[in-house]
Amino acid sequence: MLVELTMHRTTTSQPSANSPIDGIRILALLPEEWRKDLKRANKDIVIRVDTADDTTSAQIEATVTEVLSDPAISHWELRACHTLNTGPSAEDAS
Repeated sequence: MLVELTMHRTTTSQPSANSPIDGIRILALLPEEWRKDLKRANKDIVIRVDTADDTTSAQIEATVTEVLSDPAISHWELRACHTLNTGPSAEDAS
């Protein structure tokens, strides 16, 4: 399952809203077997995740929500979890 996660800061009282440290912390807390790519978008954190298995988007959302309960990053909330198309399948190509 390939998804794009968007996280939004819930408070502006935290220092350095543009710091990549929180994104790195979130990456470190996500399951090790997931392939992850971090980027920033308008002060949000955007992470593209590929689980490379049958994990559902609901399971990914639940995992990310649990990760975001960590006190070090609890000032972030999951705003969106979009399933991404991985391209045409072998059947579509024929």
